[in-house]
Amino acid sequence: MSGDGTRSLGRGSCAPGPVPEGVIRIYSMRFCPYSHRTRLVLKAKGIRHEVVNINLKCKPDWYYTKHPFGQIPVLENSQSQLVYESVIACEYLDDVYPGRKLFPYDPYERARQKMLLELFSKVPHLTKECLVALRCGKECSDLKAALRQEFCNLEEILEYQSTTFFGGDRISMIDYLFWPWFERLDVYGLADCVNHTPMLRIWIATMKQDPAVCALLIDKNVFLGFLNLYFQNNPCAFDFGLCYPAIR
Repeated sequence: MSGDGTRSLGRGSCAPGPVPEGVIRIYSMRFCPYSHRTRLVLKAKGIRHEVVNINLKCKPDWYYTKHPFGQIPVLENSQSQLVYESVIACEYLDDVYPGRKLFPYDPYERARQKMLLELFSKVPHLTKECLVALRCGKECSDLKAALRQEFCNLEEILEYQSTTFFGGDRISMIDYLFWPWFERLDVYGLADCVNHTPMLRIWIATMKQDPAVCALLIDKNVFLGFLNLYFQNNPCAFDFGLCYPAIR
């Protein structure tokens, strides 16, 4: 496995060669929550993979042959087959590769996790809107209130289930699909949005002990450095911590 700490490829770069047999490639970006989902599944299932990071401010022309809109993540295998959209990519990995299944075998339980994912669907947009407002010095009390309500809805699910994880008594696919946005709450300045959801806080603390989650944790100072450059529209943002020292 390679590539997690490599520089991102931008405009004018050469396309990487064919994917080696027995390896799957993920086109990613170090700070992207959607790519984070797919990388969590790759880690959790122990899948041999390589990471190619893409500079999203100046995407390579060749990358549009991997995704028609230049989005991430994208999976590519040694047969040059491409799979994109983070949830679809995660399900593909779970279906194709051996090891513990992250989605349940039971059709109802699998459907239930996908219904939970629909209930979660407002969280990514709200966290982004809150982040943008806070970074721009704008009032965001209404946005934060809406985000807190979404977290209260998730709290009710955990209370109803009486389980630590959203899929039951152990981590499953739905937990990994939710996690990237919760990992970012502190660095986004939104940690207080879970102050009144005790079961959700327990879930967060327990997720932080998972080996796959731990393996992909990004230092808060590096993340802040990325955000500072990103909001300056600086294309070097995506390599922060690799080509620049972290903020201290």
